[in-house]
Amino acid sequence: MSLTKSERRQRIKFRIRKIVSGTSAKPRLSVFRSNKEIYAQLIDDVNGVTLLATSSKDKGVTAKGTKVEVAAEVGKLVAEKALKAGIDTVTFDRGGYLYHGRIKSLAEGARAAGLKF
Repeated sequence: MSLTKSERRQRIKFRIRKIVSGTSAKPRLSVFRSNKEIYAQLIDDVNGVTLLATSSKDKGVTAKGTKVEVAAEVGKLVAEKALKAGIDTVTFDRGGYLYHGRIKSLAEGARAAGLKF
């Protein structure tokens, strides 16, 4: 019996989380994608704390257009917030999604704004 789309993503997510973890010096950039919005947060897994978070619902996101363009704007915004907080290096957690489309756009936007991963 084959897996549903969400079950498949959940398996991939657990497999990634075995390897990828964040510290306070190098937090994990976790991405969640819904049908309408995209969310990104920096997480310190050692202490179990979310350091900062942003999404396409935030007031700082002004991009109007395709969801890929909005995701790039969210990536830039999370990078700016991270740099203000003194974080310049992160580990990228794509959350079980393929590195394609909105996920790739968010990552490239964060890299363009100065975040290293």
